[in-house]
Amino acid sequence: MTSGRDWLDHAVRKIEADYNRSADTHLVQVELPHRPGIALYLKDESSHPTGSLKHRLARSLFLYALCNQWIGPETTVIEASSGSTAVSEAYFARMLGLRFMAVVPKTTAAAKLKAIEFHGGEICAVDDPQSVYDVCHQLADETNGHFLDQFTYAERATDWRGNNNIAESIFAQMGEEVNPIPDWIVCGAGTGGTSATIGRFIRLQRHATRLCVADPTASIFHQHYFDRTISSLPDGCSSRIEGIGRARVEPSFIPSVIDRMIPVDDANSIGAMHALSDHLGRRVGGSTGTNIWACADLIDEMTANGETGSIVSLLCDGGERYANTYYDEDWLRDSGLEWQPSRDRLAQMFNA
Repeated sequence: MTSGRDWLDHAVRKIEADYNRSADTHLVQVELPHRPGIALYLKDESSHPTGSLKHRLARSLFLYALCNQWIGPETTVIEASSGSTAVSEAYFARMLGLRFMAVVPKTTAAAKLKAIEFHGGEICAVDDPQSVYDVCHQLADETNGHFLDQFTYAERATDWRGNNNIAESIFAQMGEEVNPIPDWIVCGAGTGGTSATIGRFIRLQRHATRLCVADPTASIFHQHYFDRTISSLPDGCSSRIEGIGRARVEPSFIPSVIDRMIPVDDANSIGAMHALSDHLGRRVGGSTGTNIWACADLIDEMTANGETGSIVSLLCDGGERYANTYYDEDWLRDSGLEWQPSRDRLAQMFNA
């Protein structure tokens, strides 16, 4: 294969062909027997080939870098990630025959690291999560590679106007439901790219839907949302929920397109995750629990106000990646988190 435009055309074609072979992700209705008139739906992003919401982002980041000609046939591709984005990016890098290096915190779930390596990626684990950016730049210099930088480019790499982005897909799938225009869409923020896409699309289509972002308590995003002068957290302040929440405000986080933010304690995220897993009969990840806890708050508010309507949230990834953490009895006990009351509260909402 020749270099230059011939290689670029081939690379883009391979990624587009992979997309054409993939069906859209399902929209799953979650029954709420005690909340008549309120419907809850989950966009199941775990069904992507790499098992998470980040598959969409990885595809967009690769296409963005390719079409800007930042990546060529000999480029080493590098990313800072808590795991899921790197899994998906390793998948696309292997598809294109490129070397891929993931810079991850040492606390990243072992199953995610194995998945990165399964797709041919290399692991560079760091003690300080805040050092991942510097390490990525260093590796890019050493290898003459390209740092994809999801935290900067997530909000611009995805075409928020359409092109079957996640927001367009949600509204299309809701078309035949009793309340086709959701009152709320609820998501988390890791890079800020998903909330930016959904919030912009809602405004472009002039929908009455409001966007709520659920954020771990130990994250800067919700604090910055309420006070724009706050841009980082003190050292040592971090959440146990992988994939969402950050210690610094990332460039892709666009607070102006968000209508509401709900801080969620880690214990509530994990309790909600377990309740939903029990209800669905399959395990979901911690960030899904964060989303569901925020949904429960909104459902209670709608009920108290006598409102009816629909809420859509995201099932971000499956729980198999967290067998040694969120679903491990020893880990749960050692965490010191009182998550059982949160599980019981959500179980009452789901069960008849």
